[in-house]
Amino acid sequence: MALVSMNEFLPKAKANKFAVGQFNMNNLEFAQAIVEAAMELKSPFIYGVSEGALKYMGIEFTVAIAEAAAKKSGLPIALHLDHGSSFEVAMKCIRAGFSSVMFDGSHYSFEENIRLTKEVVKAARAMGVSVEGELGTIGGVEDDISVDEEHANLAKPEEAIRFYEETGVDCLAIAVGTAHGMYAGEPNIHFDIIEQVSKAIPVPVVLHGGSGVPDEMIRKSIAAGVGKINVNTENQVACTETIRAVLNKDAKIYDPRKYLTPARNAMVEVVKSKIQLFGSSNQA
Repeated sequence: MALVSMNEFLPKAKANKFAVGQFNMNNLEFAQAIVEAAMELKSPFIYGVSEGALKYMGIEFTVAIAEAAAKKSGLPIALHLDHGSSFEVAMKCIRAGFSSVMFDGSHYSFEENIRLTKEVVKAARAMGVSVEGELGTIGGVEDDISVDEEHANLAKPEEAIRFYEETGVDCLAIAVGTAHGMYAGEPNIHFDIIEQVSKAIPVPVVLHGGSGVPDEMIRKSIAAGVGKINVNTENQVACTETIRAVLNKDAKIYDPRKYLTPARNAMVEVVKSKIQLFGSSNQA
């Protein structure tokens, strides 16, 4: 099966009150773990790829890995640019074979964010590629870009609704109190914002910063209208902690397969738990 647009499964997610996971691909082991978990549970999913990950893996390798996963699994898989910073980066990814892109114009003024997002949507739609937009500023650290709590701004529902109406994005990430990275305490998610926006627009709301959010909050977010949830840090933590434990146990290990295999297995379990929590099992 070829890579697909997020429109192959996000409308169904919104209609049937489940969420599709975006799991970030940081290397081959991440990609393998994600698709293995999804195959076992028969779930659609999204490979998220940040600009930092693109620099690390190379765009050609990234697309080839995702295409191999789609062909092997037969699942509906979207390859999605995460937090794309410009029209140029989005177009580079589309030309390379990405089936979905995010344009993150949240650091621009509201009007400029609309203008730039519309340009990406127009070009992407002509290629059958889905687009995610973002409104408000999500706290935490993503690709070494840090946004502290003081400068994380919640999305205003009326602006989010207007943003959708003017851009026509296929899903909309709005700042509702989550953050990238792991939480020191519980996040303060504004479910009322999710619900108000979701009821007014036909496309799903996206929840960024899904790692470490308590299960009940995830369920409540989905019930309020979230149809896409991003997870990265929990996989990174599982991978790194497993590698550290293996090497601490046996300092003589030098074959990367000896520590990367258990690290990959740990990530499979993380992804499986998220798929089950999001309700996307057997939705492929």
